[in-house]
Amino acid sequence: MTTAKKKVYKRVLLKLSGEALQGDIQGLDHAVVVSIAEQIKAVHEKGVELACVIGAGNIFRGMKAVREGMDRVTGDYIGMLATMINSMALQDALEKQGVHTRVLSAINMEELAEPYIKRRAIRHLEKKRVVIFACGTGNPFFTTDTAAALRAMEVDADVILKATRVDGIYSGDPLKDKTVKRFERISYMDFLKKRLKVMDATAVSLCMDNKLPIIVFDLTKKGNIERVIAGEKIGTVVS
Repeated sequence: MTTAKKKVYKRVLLKLSGEALQGDIQGLDHAVVVSIAEQIKAVHEKGVELACVIGAGNIFRGMKAVREGMDRVTGDYIGMLATMINSMALQDALEKQGVHTRVLSAINMEELAEPYIKRRAIRHLEKKRVVIFACGTGNPFFTTDTAAALRAMEVDADVILKATRVDGIYSGDPLKDKTVKRFERISYMDFLKKRLKVMDATAVSLCMDNKLPIIVFDLTKKGNIERVIAGEKIGTVVS
């Protein structure tokens, strides 16, 4: 149970992987998207200003395509377009639950989303709308993790919440090796030195330079987004 002494975050950036939306099927699992929207709604109703960045691994994996011969820039742009699909799906699920949501795109798609403008994004958050940042940074060679770090700093978020399928950061892959160590807290530099794969090194370096904490936690346990924001010790803190 949380206490009044525990920190409560006012404005957060939630980073969701594309795989988080697929459940047990490749692509979009509507039931999973609705479940995530319900968790976001519970946080939103407590007055937390919340922005999201979603990956695209459930639809298209750019680096796999590159290894198979696709041009890197083309692969990255296809991945950006796939994040728009995921963003629209989450927006739909949120609005069906009465949560006002705006998708802001780094690539101009007037029929689908508003263009990303920093001041507009902040104004939406101040008006208590959930904001979803689509299409990464709008540039190839940058991951959606890096986009999450960049947008979090631009809108002055208190923390990045990196939602995964495991309960924190481990010294290796806990799904393959049961002897790996779990970290409750790790410094940015140790994260980079150990070459841990849970988050892109460029994103972690950006957060280190700007002293923006990251919390890596398990999204599959319902209610964890609310628990993390309330200050409960869940997952691993990178700071």
